[in-house]
Amino acid sequence: MSLRVVVDAESGVPPWRQVHDQIVRAITTGSLARDARLPPIRQLSRDLGLASGTVARVYRELEAAGWVTTARARGTVVTGPAERPDPGTLLRNAAADYARHSRELGVAPDEAVDAVRVALASLDAPPQ
Repeated sequence: MSLRVVVDAESGVPPWRQVHDQIVRAITTGSLARDARLPPIRQLSRDLGLASGTVARVYRELEAAGWVTTARARGTVVTGPAERPDPGTLLRNAAADYARHSRELGVAPDEAVDAVRVALASLDAPPQ
């Protein structure tokens, strides 16, 4: 299985966070299986047009959270399921990130909650 990451410069979300979140999502959904190798830092940074320090930060954050391990001989690989947070923890972390981002944007709490409802409803809507 391959890793597909897209960075949207217009999103307002820092590029390192976009890459981090997409890799975590790939791991939690099974798109990246246990022992799957991530691309080397230089390769991924080139592919995404990011500084290698940005991708290195992503890998450090993933390793600190237990999503991946890094060894010279094997590179960076996805860890086993026992080391991953449960879905409830992931949801609470995502909600906290969203709340912080909403506050930074100066959005009222009711407006932030409405945006989540609209986003969830759009996932259930038939494709057009």
